[in-house]
Amino acid sequence: MTEPSAKSSAPAGGTPAVESPPLAPGGVPICYVVDEEPSIRHFLSLVLHGAGVDTVEFPDGASMRKAIESRPPALVFINISLESADAIETVVALGKGRYRGAVQLMSARGAAVLEHVKSIGAQHKLQMLPVLKKPFETETIVKLVQDLKLGTPPAVAAKLELDDAIKNKWVEFWYQPKIALRKKQLAGAEAYARVRHPQHGMVLAGAFTANASEPATAKLAELALEDALKTSALFSKLGVNLRMSVNISVPALVKIPIENIVKAHRPAGEKWAGLIIDVPEEQIVNDLKLAGELSKKLDPHNVRLAIDNFGRAYSTLAKAEEMPFEELKLDKSFVADCGTDKVNAPLCKTVIDLAHSFGRYAVAAGIEKAADAVALVSMGCDYGQGYLLGQPMPQERFVSLLRQRAATQGLSLEGAAATEKQPA
Repeated sequence: MTEPSAKSSAPAGGTPAVESPPLAPGGVPICYVVDEEPSIRHFLSLVLHGAGVDTVEFPDGASMRKAIESRPPALVFINISLESADAIETVVALGKGRYRGAVQLMSARGAAVLEHVKSIGAQHKLQMLPVLKKPFETETIVKLVQDLKLGTPPAVAAKLELDDAIKNKWVEFWYQPKIALRKKQLAGAEAYARVRHPQHGMVLAGAFTANASEPATAKLAELALEDALKTSALFSKLGVNLRMSVNISVPALVKIPIENIVKAHRPAGEKWAGLIIDVPEEQIVNDLKLAGELSKKLDPHNVRLAIDNFGRAYSTLAKAEEMPFEELKLDKSFVADCGTDKVNAPLCKTVIDLAHSFGRYAVAAGIEKAADAVALVSMGCDYGQGYLLGQPMPQERFVSLLRQRAATQGLSLEGAAATEKQPA
């Protein structure tokens, strides 16, 4: 596969504006993000890519005004800084250019300033969205995109039979970024099953796995393994070495020929970061002998086990030293509000310290709030996943995100991702 180079332009006197190459000409909406803070630009890009929208980032309005002449976006995010003149000039320029997309103002400043700039946009007959006060959550941006009918349509709540989905080849796998929290670097990706139904559209896993038969569940596990390995091979060809993760139930794990699947589909070469298989705590904690046997069988193939939903029961914590697992994935109930909740915070800290004391990595799942991410970093948590850090997205969207990050940082694709061997 030939890797197309990421496009970038460097306006005079400013930081380069960086664009993620569109996945299909005219088929993917594009959004411009204008903010002097790189962290805000990256956060919005991450959320928008997950929602199926490409982005171009700009540090100021001047560089955006130059770029918009060549490719008008469907949506523009404009930050109003302490000096609002640049934002006002940008809004006026959009009006004079008869821009027809949506304009989203955002700022940490008072509402009066935001409403003033919004009124200027309205005077120039722009489509001004309700102003957005910083800080804001991921869900706010996702809803905004959905309301504008941009990007990937939201999943529906239809009930489907897994056997039918597999038989008709409706199953596909999306990937959620896994972040090394302290270094704020991409360190891996986890596979999530989706069904693309011809009538219902995109359907989440809960709609077709809850009452699935064991044979169907085992077949889904095989498909997930194969897809994760093939995706890992694709990333390797692009120069990106990420450790992939897959959720597999214990009954499926003992039935499927994991070793043969890995041999057939793993990337070639010694640099492969390997594979993590997440197994539910409640299915494995009382059978550590089986866990040990599986671990010994998989280790030679660079496949490691992780325990999912870790810490729900005290008995699990007591047995942590005996567990042959690479990672302990904190239960989402611990992670939620761990930055502010006086009960969850010490629980999170206890589990993280326990993982480290036994030489394991601690992974926080379900991170949705910035305060929780900050708290987890201070507690020493190694890795994190959640909508705050990136939604599950189709493989091609994930590749587009890698390109955008690489171009933003002036790096190769390999340089835009980090595979860590020691806890962050």
